[in-house]
This record gives sequence, structure tokens and C-alpha cells, in this order.
Amino acid sequence: MGNYTREEILQMAEEEDVEFVRLQFTDMFGVIKNIAVTSRELPRALDNRCTVDWTLIAGEAGEDETDLYLHPDPDTFTILPWRPQQGKVARMICDLFCPDGTPYKNSSRYILEQTAEKAEKEGYTCCIDPECEFFLFHTDDNGIPTTVTHEQAGYLDVSPLDLGENARRDMVLTLEDMGMEVESSHHEKAPAQHEIDFRYGEIRRIADYIMTFRMAVRTVAKRHGLHATFMPKPRSETAGSGMHLHFSLFRQGKNIFDKTDEPGRLSDEAYYFVGGLLAHSREMALITNPLVNSYKRLVPGYGAPTELTWTENNQNSLVRIPVGRGEETRIELRSPDSAANPYLVLAVCLAAGLDGIKNKIAPIKSANCGAENLPAENLPETLKEAIDLFEGSSWIREVLGEDFCRQYALAKKKEWLRYTRQVTDWEVEEYLYRL
Repeated sequence: MGNYTREEILQMAEEEDVEFVRLQFTDMFGVIKNIAVTSRELPRALDNRCTVDWTLIAGEAGEDETDLYLHPDPDTFTILPWRPQQGKVARMICDLFCPDGTPYKNSSRYILEQTAEKAEKEGYTCCIDPECEFFLFHTDDNGIPTTVTHEQAGYLDVSPLDLGENARRDMVLTLEDMGMEVESSHHEKAPAQHEIDFRYGEIRRIADYIMTFRMAVRTVAKRHGLHATFMPKPRSETAGSGMHLHFSLFRQGKNIFDKTDEPGRLSDEAYYFVGGLLAHSREMALITNPLVNSYKRLVPGYGAPTELTWTENNQNSLVRIPVGRGEETRIELRSPDSAANPYLVLAVCLAAGLDGIKNKIAPIKSANCGAENLPAENLPETLKEAIDLFEGSSWIREVLGEDFCRQYALAKKKEWLRYTRQVTDWEVEEYLYRL
């Protein structure tokens, strides 16, 4: 992905023999949608004349909804490396606009854009370094995904224990072909669990990268006869998949989390940013951990945070301060999971951190501050608890918008209701024989 003009895109499409262009966007739940146009229709697409029927998009339907216009972001033009080399396929990420020419305010990409612009008006540029985890499972004879794996590899294991090594290598190469800078990759703690990290970047670009990453990973996995899943907790007996986020905040090109006059120390802004994340973690949990399954991951014993604590040396804390200092000083939030919508997650997290700085919210519970005996609040334990906290938050409505919050909460209430009405295998095994 690069900085392209309209004319450059048309020229590249012709020179590279591009026959189809996918116009992609993300719904409120973090699912990629698209329409495809032929190269003949590309000028029309670049003139922002293509529309989608928004009433058919999950979570967005409403009596007053209408068609929305797709405005392609030229900087996201990318040829998909897994498609045919003759008659190539490219994609562009699009913003959504109403017929009157105004941005569609419930678009998750727009919400992040507004949050980042607000930060810039206050003099801040936020950079993100994400850690993206996922599982690689086998499919059955009909190609249906399973939770079966034949490997028993653990953290940082290599081949032959790591049976997904070749697939993960191809994923990295594919991402690099698409213009992303991959920093590292490795096998994670659980069998069949993997992690790919890409180099830190500006918050809006990283959100686009995460969505591109998920698409590429699942596509490459399928080519290897595997299924890649970003489900937070696909197997009860192993660790789940997180999307740990490392935040750095810059002002005039300098990392303000570093206390320049005291090397190795954190600045006041860093502490307040941590305080903001801790203060708002419960009410933004429905965004960072959006599924029923998300709360099966947030349990003790599997390396995921449960309490609102922070530390410089504890991997189980909600917020951790990695060892790097100077320009590498960053703050790690460990609660978001791999299924969350990255645009929304990054928007609420940035807003929370900036609120901490604005209101000088000092973090309370820390193993580094002699506060070990102070009680710590917990993250929500269920989707229902997260919904209640979300709906009771005036702050979250300010960040995301009243209408978005209403639609999002309604969809999540329906999800919770569907879940509570299910008779699970556990219930049958626990009660059927005895009762």
C-alpha cells in the first residue's frame, strides 16, 4: 500500500493486467464486505459512484437506512498476490458516504478517523504495534472447519513440532508482497496457535493492516488445506487468541511516554494514559471483547488478564509496560481479542488514553507502586455484563456516537439471547444421566 493518485491507479491497473477490483469496507462487527467491479468500471469507482445497499449489512439495518456510496482510499490500492497472474485482482478499502455527500457516521473506519483527528488537533500522533494471534486447524473431508490439530507445539517451538511453520511463512511473504512490514512471527503457547507481528505505524494505517492481515491469513491457510480462525477461545483446555496492542504517543516527532530528563523513567503522560485505559476498560469491553466466546478467554490460568491492574513485569496484567525505553517506550493493553473490530478498538483505546491525560487519571493498582494489597476491579465476566456496562456509559456514547451505540448494543443483546437459549453439550453431559 502506498500514496497513489487516481491517474497512477488507472495506469497500474492497465500495466498489471488487473481485471477486477474489490471495493472493500468493514461492518460494525469487524467483518470485511466488498463489491467487485471490472477494470472497465474502475474510473467510475474512483469517481465515488459505486453504491451498496446498507439495509442488507449485518447490524446496520434500519427503517431510515439507504444506499451508501463507496469512496475508495487510493492509498490502499493493492494487487492480491494469491489471485491469478493473468487477469489480476486488486482491492481498495473504501469509506462510506451518505447520498447528501456527508460521511456515514456509523462507519467504524470513520469513527477511528474522527478520533485520530481529534488527537492530532491536541498535538498527538498515535502509533500502534499489534500482536495478532490465531489458530490453524484442519478441515474435514467436506472442507468444513474443525478444531482438530495433530501438533503439540508450544511457545516458540520450531519444525517438526510446529506443523504450521510453512503456512505461517507463506502468510508473512504474502503480507510483505502487499506492502506490510512484518516484524516477526512465531508459534504461540497453545497447539496450532500462531502469532504474526508487524512493524508499528500510525493508528489508522494499522487498523487497515489488521483487516488486510486477517483476510490474507485466512486465504493462505485455505491454500494449505487449513482453516485459520480468529475466534478468541476455540478450545477450552488451551489459551485463547488475543490482539495485544502497544501504544506510543508522539508530539512533534518525539515519544512523549519517555521521560527525557530521567532516562529509563516513564513520563507523567504515560502514567495518565495507563490510568485512562484502566478507568475505561470495563465500559469499553464490549468493543475490545465483543463475543460470547470472548469471555471464555478472560479467565485465570491462561495468560489473559482478568483484573484492572498494570505492571512493568507481569504478563497477566491488563496493562504492561515493555522494557524498551527512549523512542521505543510503549504501553501494552492485553485485553483485546483477535475477533474485535480493530477500527473500534483503536478508537476507544486512544480516546481512553487521551481522557486519562486530559483529566490526569493516575493508575491505582500496580505491582511496581507498592499497591499490591489494594483491591482491583475485574473485567466483565460475560457478554451480558459487558453490554450493561456499555449501555450505562455516557463516555462511550461520546466516543462512538449515540446511534452507533444503540445499534451495536441491540445486536449484542440478540447475540446474548441466542446464546442463553442454547442447550449445550456440557449441560447434556452434566445433567441428562443423573436427572
